[in-house]
Amino acid sequence: MSCQNKMLLPFFGWEVTYDDDSPRVELEESQEPKDRGVYTMYHGTSQANARLIIAKGFQQSSGGMLGNGVYVSRDKNKADRYPLKSPPSDRVVLQLRVRVGRVKRIDKDNHPMQYTWSTQGYDTAWVPPNCGMAAVPSGLEEDCVFDPKRVSVVGIGKAPDTILTELKQLVANSLRNPGSATSHLGGAVVVCSLCKRKTQQGSPHIKQPCWGCGQNICALMSKHVCPARASETE
Repeated sequence: MSCQNKMLLPFFGWEVTYDDDSPRVELEESQEPKDRGVYTMYHGTSQANARLIIAKGFQQSSGGMLGNGVYVSRDKNKADRYPLKSPPSDRVVLQLRVRVGRVKRIDKDNHPMQYTWSTQGYDTAWVPPNCGMAAVPSGLEEDCVFDPKRVSVVGIGKAPDTILTELKQLVANSLRNPGSATSHLGGAVVVCSLCKRKTQQGSPHIKQPCWGCGQNICALMSKHVCPARASETE
């Protein structure tokens, strides 16, 4: 068949772009979190506190640079510095799922809402990286979430080898337990094997064979190429 008589199509199927909290796209530290977004963040703590947080959930810290709340960061390197006075051998970085709600940007010293944002309708305060605040000499991104129920442990970002397996098992057990602290955001987070998007435990995505090629597909897949149909154009 000559090139002049050959029809070229990129694919048979579909392609979409999601603007929600797809697990394939993570916000960079310098990007401002959107209101009502759900993001992967990190929290640095001690081994003993890591066990307590996984079992019982977070509690508000008091007296921080942004007032009361749970202090987290999208920068794992930031979380890895904490607790500041603990040796590296005792530090654990928890991977979190955070519903930020309404976000207030705090980007300078003595900001008029630095300590009062939570009383004025905001759920999270965000300090962007390299904003020059004296309280953040590292220049790394930081967030403060007022309500601990908005923060859920979903994994272990970093831990000493001597405790890593234990903590991973504690998180896995907690996610499987509907009444646990880490599952209060609506159940364990599961990723669909076909579309690679998040779903909730007990609510799997609908999967069915493609009518053209017979390949098993999920309706939430961002793209499906049907080789059986595409070959008909050759």
